[in-house]
This record gives sequence, structure tokens and C-alpha cells, in this order.
Amino acid sequence: MLDLRPNCECCDIDLPPDATNARICSYECTFCADCVDTVLHNVCPNCGGGFQPRPIRPRGEWRPGEGLRHHPASTTRRSLRFSRDEVMAFSHSLRHLPPEQR
Repeated sequence: MLDLRPNCECCDIDLPPDATNARICSYECTFCADCVDTVLHNVCPNCGGGFQPRPIRPRGEWRPGEGLRHHPASTTRRSLRFSRDEVMAFSHSLRHLPPEQR
């Protein structure tokens, strides 16, 4: 089950469970669409993978035992473990390769 992390790891903007601008990599690293497009250039600074829109977890309990009430979003905020310069250099080195070729 996705962690639904509460913030962008780059700019720290809030990304609630229904955020349509949340992006994740295959390791669930979470960033906002703006940072993915303008800072990271679709290169996850943690793993080198690409990003996809994060799914929205339903608020309502449309099936018994499902939904945000039973599986709430994480409240643990995360931030990059690399400097901005390290992130930019890493992104620059991989952004010319499509994610499926990295």
C-alpha cells in the first residue's frame, strides 16, 4: 500500500492525499509536479528513476475496510538528503535518458 507522504521532499509544499500535483517514483519518493518538472527534470534524486502522478486514495469507504479512514496517509515529512547542487548535477547527468532506459 502506498505511503501517501505528506510533502514534497524538495520544496516541502504540502501534498495531501487528494493532491493532483503529487508525483512519486517506484520507491514512493514524493515530490510536487513543479519540482519534478523544473528542478529534477523527471529524475528522482534518490534512485534515478522517473515519476508518475501519485494515485488518489478514496476518502469514502466504497468497499468495507477501504479508504482513508482505514488506511490514513502518512504524517512523516521527508526532505532531500542531498544538497541542491548535488541534486542538480545528478539530474543533469541522467535527464537525457528516458526513465525506462536508466
